[in-house]
Amino acid sequence: MVRERSLDIAVTGIAARFPGGSDLDEWWSALRAGRVLTRRYERKELLDAGMPAELVDDPDFVPVHGHLNDADRFDNTLFRVSPREAEMMDPQHRLMLEVVWTALEDAGVGPRDDDAPVTGVYASASGSGYLHTMLRNGTLDPLTFEDALHGTEPDFMASLVSYKLGLTGPAVAVQTACSSSLVAVHMAVQGLLNGDCEQAVVVAAGMPFPQAGHLHVPGGVHSASGHCRPFDADADGVVAGSGVACVVLRLLDEVPADAPQPYGVVLGTAINNDGARKAGYYAPSIDGQEAVIGAALRAADVSADSVGYLEMHGTGTRIGDPIEWSAASAALTGMGAGPGQVAVGAVKANVGHLDNAAGLASLIKALLVVRDGVVPPVAGYVRGNPLLETEGSPLFVPTAEQAWHGPEPRRAGVSSFGIGGTNAHVVVEQAPVPAPGAPRPGDDGQERESTSRTVVLSAADPEALARAAARLSTRLADGATGLADAAFTLAAARAELPERLAVVGRTAAEVADRLATGSGVVRGRRPESGTAPVVFLFPGQGSQTPGMAVPFAEALPGFEARLDSLLAEFVETGAELREALLDPGFPAGRLAATELAQPALFAVEYTAAVALSALGIAPVAVAGHSLGEITAACVAGILDPRDAIRFVRARGQAMRDCPPGAMLALGCGEARTLELVAAFGRELEVAAVNTPDSCVVAGDLEEVAGFREWLGGRVRTRLLPTDRGFHSRLVEPALPALSEALASTALRAPRLPIASNATGRLVEAGTQTEPGRFVEQARRTVRFLDGLDAIRGRFPDAVAIEVGPGGTLSMMAESAGLTAVPLSPARTARPAEEVALSLGTLWSMGQPLAPTALSGVGRLIRLPGYPFAGPRWLAPEAAAATGPARPRATAAPTPSGRSDGSAEVPGRPVDAPALMTDLWTELLGHGDLVEDSDFFALGGDSLLVTHLARRIGTRLGVRVPVRDMLVARTLGSQTAIVAGLLTDAPEQSPTAAAGR
Repeated sequence: MVRERSLDIAVTGIAARFPGGSDLDEWWSALRAGRVLTRRYERKELLDAGMPAELVDDPDFVPVHGHLNDADRFDNTLFRVSPREAEMMDPQHRLMLEVVWTALEDAGVGPRDDDAPVTGVYASASGSGYLHTMLRNGTLDPLTFEDALHGTEPDFMASLVSYKLGLTGPAVAVQTACSSSLVAVHMAVQGLLNGDCEQAVVVAAGMPFPQAGHLHVPGGVHSASGHCRPFDADADGVVAGSGVACVVLRLLDEVPADAPQPYGVVLGTAINNDGARKAGYYAPSIDGQEAVIGAALRAADVSADSVGYLEMHGTGTRIGDPIEWSAASAALTGMGAGPGQVAVGAVKANVGHLDNAAGLASLIKALLVVRDGVVPPVAGYVRGNPLLETEGSPLFVPTAEQAWHGPEPRRAGVSSFGIGGTNAHVVVEQAPVPAPGAPRPGDDGQERESTSRTVVLSAADPEALARAAARLSTRLADGATGLADAAFTLAAARAELPERLAVVGRTAAEVADRLATGSGVVRGRRPESGTAPVVFLFPGQGSQTPGMAVPFAEALPGFEARLDSLLAEFVETGAELREALLDPGFPAGRLAATELAQPALFAVEYTAAVALSALGIAPVAVAGHSLGEITAACVAGILDPRDAIRFVRARGQAMRDCPPGAMLALGCGEARTLELVAAFGRELEVAAVNTPDSCVVAGDLEEVAGFREWLGGRVRTRLLPTDRGFHSRLVEPALPALSEALASTALRAPRLPIASNATGRLVEAGTQTEPGRFVEQARRTVRFLDGLDAIRGRFPDAVAIEVGPGGTLSMMAESAGLTAVPLSPARTARPAEEVALSLGTLWSMGQPLAPTALSGVGRLIRLPGYPFAGPRWLAPEAAAATGPARPRATAAPTPSGRSDGSAEVPGRPVDAPALMTDLWTELLGHGDLVEDSDFFALGGDSLLVTHLARRIGTRLGVRVPVRDMLVARTLGSQTAIVAGLLTDAPEQSPTAAAGR
């Protein structure tokens, strides 16, 4: 009989921080080897951690713990948490944020993705030893205590995760002691089945503060030996450990086809409570445990004879283990399991008891068992506890790693039991094998060397970006990771963070090498002030090359189809144009002919501009050089595309009929050029002023050749690839034809500013266009330098994109003080990669390009997640008994010399800027503040603003309007409010006012 699978839940993502493993693979290898991952502390370590000497030296103190390395580190910048808030936050809550982020990435879902499924958060954590330490130290004032509660109490942890990661499903804290996280799995499954969310995150942490050991109490549950030995004859109790874990759940039927293969499937879950049917509140109950296992199997709609593995609660207590063994044996036997069928596991033997995170640790281990078909040994097990009822039991204890020998498909149970009797059980199964289908990019890990891929990475700070690049380089160099899938995964399933890089390559090995060496990698940062404005620059005749459209067609999404549509408008010349644009072997001499070069350039430039706009790159202004101004006018809306095509064709044909001529670029400014032309004494004209140090002169062939010879190397010169003397008297015969071509053309007002070649000024949006403008433009000097200066004056932070072949205009824009990106600079033998890298450059600058538009198609795979390695955080309030705190920015003293929050000295003038800097530093922990510093960007929130207002009021004896402070945001603006309050306040002593 085939099971109904519509209620099955896929485990799509996993992330964890466990003792003994830097990542999940390393941890799993340690479990398979049967390694014990707890550690024994030295006395000095414990004293340095703040443990009292009398406790450390107590004969019954056992200095063993499943230690979690770097548990005090936290990447607060990524989560927009201020230094002060990071200090006050329980390390458990900090690490929960990081593992949820990693688990979502592992599931192929970008954190903070507005298009992600509605995601619920089900969270649990152990009691806050961090808060208890602060309370014991007696250093919390009432307002600081309130802040500490929000960062340490379980009520707030689920909603904090939802807030910081932008998750909009239910946010629920689940607290049932040791079984909390497996109960949370049950609740998350119910939330998915009930439609409360489309995706669920279950996250849990169990970590004391400080990490140390335990005091053994005779008859208690803690081990006297410091070894947790579940089911063993020498079992003497549990050892504690620290860990944080997260799983991502989704209905199996709703997992996208291109998502990574799930780790496994949850078939059924159940929870219950022992009630009063046991010896005492802390005692386990055979009946309750047996009942919950049976309920979970029934919910899964499977019989026990299909189960081959059971991850048990397994605390290693001499009485508790036999009770659990008996309950599980009875439940499984009663539902069809045969003797010796089910291997058992107990992860506490490896890492210790992770308290509220214990259930998730057990679940993750069971998922890896059914995924890989490998059963690890129970660490430390030598011979069975004589109280275990092994005769006829379906359970057996593996003593070495072994291949799966149970029923197929591989199924396992997971048990977790909490003090007080809340029991949970989950039944899991290996993930279904994907049905055979059409091959997808990267399926075989091989790449076609003719296909380039753009890889993008981002992080919250430059150091994290460097770590991410190094880790990705290592992964891509392994030979097993397809570049197409890696590029797509990084584009589709990662958050877009401020620090960015892009790299292009044809194979995974090539990209790995470029990441390792930095060669061919572009880096940038998304501006905090928002996306920089963009200006399109369009080159003129002389920039054309045969096949110049090929790089755009290969690398610019949407270009090729739009080019086909545009070329259809060139009825008589469309076929030749297509060949010139798409065949690199087309004769360059023929393309240089004016009647072909001008339509070809317009076609490439306009199509590329439209394709860029479709990707989200919308210009705020446009400028074109000579012919490029016609393209700019079309993009600005002055000319309809059909009218522009007709005019460009007429322009090219009219100039074809002009006398031959030549153009010479000079490496000097306009004044020097005019001096040289005058000294030469012939009819040469300044055709273009491009930069402060470059101009172009035009005239007939003999005059230009003679001028160049006359210069004799005094000025750097370059002959341009044109056969006409544009923007000189030689084009005057074409002007009547241009006037005629424009006579029937409706010229509209531009939709956005456009730089005029003839005047060098910006023509504002909405300005009526005169019919003779483009006739005059063909004859007069191209004042491109002045146009760039006008653009820079209006848009000083603009990014200029050269939309066309070559990079000449980009150099001009850079010389004018603009940031410039040539879209197709034609510098290498791989021009399509140059276009792709230019798009990656724009993305790295923060331009609104969708990363998936750059990466190409692929499927989602598992790649290294965010490289967390944040600073170490310890609140001074928690440090009194636990060693030195992290160095903090020193609060700036007020003019009274005080930085403790007390009132100012009467009669002394108040320095509002110093006071506000002092208070910001106290509340946020930032010491490097300027007037433009933003309270909320530095991690502040509305609650913290109320604390700020209260402290100002206490210090100055004035009532501070909280709403005004919320709106003001910046240090300078808030300081101005406070200064105004002091000016308006009646003359009185601050202390007297505060005491009224």
